[in-house]
Amino acid sequence: MEQQRRVIALGFFDGVHRGHGALLRTVARRAEALGATAAAFTFDRSPTAVITGQNIPLLSSVEDRVGLMRRYYGTQEVIVASFDAMQRMDWEDFVSHYLAQELGAVHVVAGHDFHFGYMGRGNPERLKEKCAQLGLGCDIIDKVEQDGITISSTYIRTLVAQGEMARAEEFLGHPHALTGRVSHGKQIGSSALGFPTVNLGIPPGVIVPARGVYATRVWFDGDSRPAVTNVGVRPTIQDNDGRITVEAFLLDFDGDLYGRKIRVDFHAFLRGERKFPSMEALSEEIRHNAQQTWEYFQPALQGE
Repeated sequence: MEQQRRVIALGFFDGVHRGHGALLRTVARRAEALGATAAAFTFDRSPTAVITGQNIPLLSSVEDRVGLMRRYYGTQEVIVASFDAMQRMDWEDFVSHYLAQELGAVHVVAGHDFHFGYMGRGNPERLKEKCAQLGLGCDIIDKVEQDGITISSTYIRTLVAQGEMARAEEFLGHPHALTGRVSHGKQIGSSALGFPTVNLGIPPGVIVPARGVYATRVWFDGDSRPAVTNVGVRPTIQDNDGRITVEAFLLDFDGDLYGRKIRVDFHAFLRGERKFPSMEALSEEIRHNAQQTWEYFQPALQGE
C-alpha cells in the first residue's frame, strides 16, 4: 500500500495564533500544489515547561489546538506526539526517520525559532540542510508582527490573564476558545436567577482568564448562541466552594446541554467579578450584561 504523502507544519502551536497561521497557510498551499495531505505536528505538552521546569499555563488544550487548526486553516490531520520521546531523539533521526520515513513528509514548514531533537540541537538551518539532502521541500517562516509586537503565545497569555479578550483576538486571529463537557452545577442559574446555564471546569494546565463576566458565544452541535459567561468563584452564592468555574448564561435558548461537549468563544470583557448584596441584585446585573451581549453581537446577528 502506498504511503500517505504529507506536508507538515512543525511546532507546538499553543493558541494557534496568527504567527502559527502563517505556517499553516503555507502548508495548505504546498499540500494542494503537491497533491498531499495538509498536516501539523505538535506535542502533547509544552516543551518550554518540560525543559525549564516552570508551570506555564497553556492557551489551549490539545483538543482546542486540533480544533483551531482544522477550523481556521483547513489542516486535514494533526499529529500529536509525546514530547518525552521526541526530546530524546537525535535531530537527524527526527527528520530522516520520523518525518520522512514514518510520516511520509514530502515538505515541511517551521518557524524561524523552531528547535527540535535531543538537547534542542535541531534548528531551522539544520532542518533546511537535511531536507535538501533528502529531497524534501522546506519553508522557514519569519516572525509575524502585529502593531510592532512579535506575535507570541507568551504575550497572548498575558492578555488573556488580564481579560483583554478583544486585543487577544487581534493577535490570535480568532476568539480565545475553551472546550469541555457540560457538568452538573447547582441549578442556581435556572432556579434562582431565571437563566439557563452551562458549567465547565478549566481543563488541567490551561490558563484561567481574568475573573469576571464576558460576552461569549457558546457552540454545540454546529450551532451557537450568544452567552453571558462568568469566570470565577461566584462570590454572591452562599455555598460556593471557592473553585473557579466557567458558567455561561445562554441567551435565546431553552434546552438541556448536560453531558454535551461545547466550546466557549470569548469575545469581550464586560466587568470584573464582584459580590452583590442579594441574588436579586445579581439577577438584575446579569440582565444588564445580557443586554450588553446582545448589543455586542447585534451586527453579526443581523447578518445571520
